[in-house]
Amino acid sequence: MRLTVDPISTTLTEIKLHQISHQLEISFDDGQTFQLPYEYLRVYTPSAEALGHGPGQEVLQIGKQDVGVDSIKPVGNYGIAPTFSDGHDTGIYTWALLYKLGKEYDLLWPDYLQRLEAAGHTRSTPKHATDR
Repeated sequence: MRLTVDPISTTLTEIKLHQISHQLEISFDDGQTFQLPYEYLRVYTPSAEALGHGPGQEVLQIGKQDVGVDSIKPVGNYGIAPTFSDGHDTGIYTWALLYKLGKEYDLLWPDYLQRLEAAGHTRSTPKHATDR
């Protein structure tokens, strides 16, 4: 899903992968820390594969509730490129995008779930949530 991302005046200071809970924990130099579920990151991928090459070409990402993050590569001094367990590895998540995803989680996640339902899809409980 296409997001408008404004520049930020803060910098990422720490990244932690939590493989059991399937969350990426990120901290910024303004004191903000966010824990972003891998599924959330995957469905909001900034890649052209999901966004298309212009407005209206977005592809709703479905069936990502069990996706993991296999690795993360730094991209310059401005972002990361995760490799997801479903093979997706073309999205570059800038610090500004990660900050927005963290700050607006309570708005963006329900919006995704609503779009999923409107498209006639259901979301099953992630396996990692039932394996504890």
